[in-house]
Amino acid sequence: MWDLEQIAARFQEAARTAHRLPPVRVQGYFNTWPAIRREPWETYAEEPRHYRFPPEPAAIDRMVETMHWVGWLDEEQRHLVWMKAEERGWRTISRRFGCDRTTAWRRWRRALGVVAGRLNAPGLYGGQDAQRRAGGR
Repeated sequence: MWDLEQIAARFQEAARTAHRLPPVRVQGYFNTWPAIRREPWETYAEEPRHYRFPPEPAAIDRMVETMHWVGWLDEEQRHLVWMKAEERGWRTISRRFGCDRTTAWRRWRRALGVVAGRLNAPGLYGGQDAQRRAGGR
């Protein structure tokens, strides 16, 4: 049986995995200029480079499965769940939706309840099949 904490953790993992994916680039454009070799003193003013380590294939599979769950929610619930999965504060979320913090929290719990209801129901995504795919949690 899935509970709300497991589902919230799965959405957080999906958000982290999505941020670790390589950036999407337009294909077909390239640069013919030679690479400029900089002196060490010239690189001091550069912005630090951020290196992303790609996620594991199993994490990508779990993210894709979690993205299927998003289809069960209304558009506003999707935004709410995804903002919380990205670990944004309740103050930011409540401003976005124009409601009180506790109201936003209740709506978030209700959206997770919708997903839990679908996962725990017998059928394609529910019951024992979902538990087996989740690693027996």
